[in-house]
Amino acid sequence: MATDITVYNKISQGQDIKVEPFDIAKRYTRPHRHNKYLELVYFSQGSGSHYMDQVEYEIKPPMVFVIKKDEVHHWQIDSVPIGYVMIIKEGFLERTLDKHINAQFQQLGLQKAFGLSFDPSLDSLFKIASKLMKEQMTDHHIAIEGTLKALLAKLLHHAPNTGHMEKNLAFHFKQLLMDGPKNDVAHYARLLHTSSQNLNAQCRREFGMTASQVIAQHIVQEAKRQLSYTNLSISEIGYALSFKDTSHFIKYFKRNEGVTPLQFKKKKV
Repeated sequence: MATDITVYNKISQGQDIKVEPFDIAKRYTRPHRHNKYLELVYFSQGSGSHYMDQVEYEIKPPMVFVIKKDEVHHWQIDSVPIGYVMIIKEGFLERTLDKHINAQFQQLGLQKAFGLSFDPSLDSLFKIASKLMKEQMTDHHIAIEGTLKALLAKLLHHAPNTGHMEKNLAFHFKQLLMDGPKNDVAHYARLLHTSSQNLNAQCRREFGMTASQVIAQHIVQEAKRQLSYTNLSISEIGYALSFKDTSHFIKYFKRNEGVTPLQFKKKKV
């Protein structure tokens, strides 16, 4: 087992958006995560499993997978897949002229996987994706954004629970946690230019949890990734997650997960 989780970079330094057909050579992959980009994968054909953070999702086309930058995932596809992969760097969203696209991506970011109902609009998905693939080869940013906006609108039409858009502090708080969670509510309150009390109130309203509980979810999830996919020691994992004392990390993990890190690791073997 590796000492760190493999990070893939499937887009060149000069690109900030990439759309291409799903590579049939990638039917079986090792657990990995992405180099700070969001990946959307649409399947019209294929079967097998997609694993995201130790959870298995059956591939049942037509469907979409949303893979966020902090998630560890891998494919086990047992038939020839047909579909498209779209990669979006953070830089693209920073430079968008139409900020509605950012909101569309934020809405999709609330999902992990969702099926697409069979209706005539599915025929246009492939056409729009194909058009976007051609547009990305040009420098016509407005045309790229217009085509992308149409594609995202089609996907959001099928995605569940996107009626309410989290435009508030709680949503941006969760975005910050993807870059490496710290067990410090005041730290995130400062980054978000608010008070710890207000951040807590926002989290309670949006997630039914305190800010500390939201942080704990992310810290424990990252610990579980490291325990599952690396051979780092428990003390090394705790140190990487900013716990200066191993016993504190063990107690923290058990309080939130119900088992110690070692018990969790033994269950995964």
